[in-house]
Amino acid sequence: MDFVLQSEVPGRLRVKLAGPVPDSDMDALERVVSACAAVTRVVVYPRIGSLAVTYRAGADNRRRVLGHLASIDAKAIDEARVEGGAALSPRSHMLMMELAVLIGSYFMRRWFVPKPLAAAVTAWRYRRFMALALRSLRRSRLDVPVLDATAIGMSFARRDPATAGETMFLLDVGEALEDYTRSRSEGALINALLDIPETAQRIEGDQEVGVDAASLEPGDLIAVRTGMPVPVDGEVVQGVAMVNQAALTGEPLAVERSKGDDVFAGTAVEDGEIVVRVRAGAGETKLRSIVAMVKGSEGLKSEAQSRMEQLADRIVPWNFLLAGAVALCTRSLLKTSAALMVDYSCALKLAGSIAELSALQQGAKLGFTVKGARHFETMAAADTIVFDKTGTLTEAMPKVACVLALRGWERDEVLRLSACLEEHFPHPVARAVVRAAAERGLEHRERHAAVEYIVAHGIASSLEGKRVIIGSEHFVVEDEGVEISREERSRIAVATEGLSPLYLAVDGRLVGVVGVHDPLKPHVTAHISKLRALGFDRVIMLTGDNERTAARIAAEAGVTEFQANLLPEDKYAFVSLLRDQGRRVVMVGDGVNDAPALSVADVGIAMGQGTAVAKEVADITLVGGDLSALVALRKLSQGLMNRLNGSFAQVMAVNSALLAAGVAGAVRPQTSSLLHNATTVALALRNSGRYPLR
Repeated sequence: MDFVLQSEVPGRLRVKLAGPVPDSDMDALERVVSACAAVTRVVVYPRIGSLAVTYRAGADNRRRVLGHLASIDAKAIDEARVEGGAALSPRSHMLMMELAVLIGSYFMRRWFVPKPLAAAVTAWRYRRFMALALRSLRRSRLDVPVLDATAIGMSFARRDPATAGETMFLLDVGEALEDYTRSRSEGALINALLDIPETAQRIEGDQEVGVDAASLEPGDLIAVRTGMPVPVDGEVVQGVAMVNQAALTGEPLAVERSKGDDVFAGTAVEDGEIVVRVRAGAGETKLRSIVAMVKGSEGLKSEAQSRMEQLADRIVPWNFLLAGAVALCTRSLLKTSAALMVDYSCALKLAGSIAELSALQQGAKLGFTVKGARHFETMAAADTIVFDKTGTLTEAMPKVACVLALRGWERDEVLRLSACLEEHFPHPVARAVVRAAAERGLEHRERHAAVEYIVAHGIASSLEGKRVIIGSEHFVVEDEGVEISREERSRIAVATEGLSPLYLAVDGRLVGVVGVHDPLKPHVTAHISKLRALGFDRVIMLTGDNERTAARIAAEAGVTEFQANLLPEDKYAFVSLLRDQGRRVVMVGDGVNDAPALSVADVGIAMGQGTAVAKEVADITLVGGDLSALVALRKLSQGLMNRLNGSFAQVMAVNSALLAAGVAGAVRPQTSSLLHNATTVALALRNSGRYPLR
């Protein structure tokens, strides 16, 4: 990139670019420059083609920043534009331009245009306010547009078009500031969500390679299986799968997708396996999904915010009643107009929605995405939290601790076949088996037929005409009827004490057992203790593992209640029972088998490394696997509710004082309007700040 160093002080430099920066390149340029680890802040001045960069002080960092700027080329800007999409939020210079136009045109009319012509222009401008008011009245609504149009109309009735023009000018300025504040908060949330990484299984020749989804290009082939997300838009070229599209269509049931059908980013495979040819780049499809989620979150407001907005709408008719009373008592159109110039609706709606957008943005930065602010409110009020075990309380990367071979099989052959079956599914235990085989150098070319994933049980396939199964003891012994002798049971119990066992059977005969060590995540006990201190009086663990393993994990984690040997329907029934008892339940899980319980809980939380189906069903997703994010989520939820309640009290107090001052004649209607809009924007900006989590 061509540039000239204009000025600098330690930790900050300003450079002159070759020319103005197009609006379409501003976000991309900021993202590219910010990619340098030494850079802390970037400000683009597009009209004058200038760039201000703040960086961590130090000679090495200065050289690093200048070298990074010099390395930026058109290709880097194009790639950043694709990843980031179009401009996500309005820029401050755009706001300044809009305000400059409003102010300039107002004073031009006031100082230089003859009064008769200025009055005609003002009357012409009034048509927009009148149109909004008439639209509300046609819908039988007395709302803020009706208030504004009535107040302006009174100025015309007093034969005072100058005051009418001043009032419209102040309302336009307030509207511009409010729109900018809201859009800035939405843009910040979208940018925070765009930074969350995603992966995909790209097919290269006869192999699959895990890659960053952002690197996918049109024409690439990717494999998507049970529990995995569809990271891009594309066309199915092979296989059949049931795809959950609830995020896009709202349809709760999965739909079948086979060769020739389209699939879309933001959906997930519930069952089956498909190969997809990428149609659109991951950057633009991810942006579309995120923007849709942010816009859709308007329908998922917290109940507290909804109540505030409903109250705000109900107050408007009382504004008219007050104005009528003032008119009857004072016979003053000026004071009557003042009673109409201040409303509670804008401040209550804007301050509340900005507070919720700020919470969503901060949550994304802290490591969790929330599908609507109402889930914050439920999280703040919940009294019971239920955990799945594997991948939630225990490590997402368990390890194979032992391999037991039976019936003449070798241990390497048991592990090789187990890995060959398990490699198709994104479950922590499956990944542990595949890693163990790789560490021992055991290659496992596929000789078996297509695999079938049986939720919460195991995997079934066929090898040389023989049925091959791997999974839990319940699945292998009770469902499949595989017999285990007393001696074999004794050997298995001793070898897998404290471990999670996987049973491998071929043609109805048990040939091996893989014992997986499921270590507790670091600091789980401390995090659970903090959750209790934050108001969760019941902490429960649910697992499909046996009683011995469940008891060990529960004791180590500090969980006093647990249920073992559970199927998905059992977890669903248990969470339903808690809700029937009047408990407000948070369910935390990561697998396909947790999806029913996640869906029935008051708040379902999916672990980020878990299956896409779990994340699709859940209300909240933790990007990582650290339970500290749950503690932060609880604190953030409680902080949001405190801020919403505080905002309500402040809005009512400030606007009531302005209303009283206007009716008493202490301030002019225009001053009331100015102060009303200024305090609304100030409160919204304050609510856009971070929530303290200590």
